[in-house]
Amino acid sequence: MTDKIIVLTTAASKDEARKLARALVERFLAACVNIIPQIGSIYRWEGEIEETEECLLVIKSTTAAFERVRDAIAELHSYELPECIAISIEDGSMKYLNWIEQSVK
Repeated sequence: MTDKIIVLTTAASKDEARKLARALVERFLAACVNIIPQIGSIYRWEGEIEETEECLLVIKSTTAAFERVRDAIAELHSYELPECIAISIEDGSMKYLNWIEQSVK
């Protein structure tokens, strides 16, 4: 097990996804953010079932930075309740994991 994580969030548009991704990297909260456009999401919100197109952000960071990542997403996001889920990275290329470590402060 490592102290590296993948954080998932979604955004309403590609522009918002880019804004979030750039801010996280500029603030040294993420080494890299992949943007996967046009995913379909079906969810329950305020008692209704909603269906929409979103972008998925795959954020590479560290457990030490997670609270700041979560706070930045809450600050910058257009959603009232943005997704913010951290998944532990069990193992990986040591060079890549070291790069994440060096990129996140």
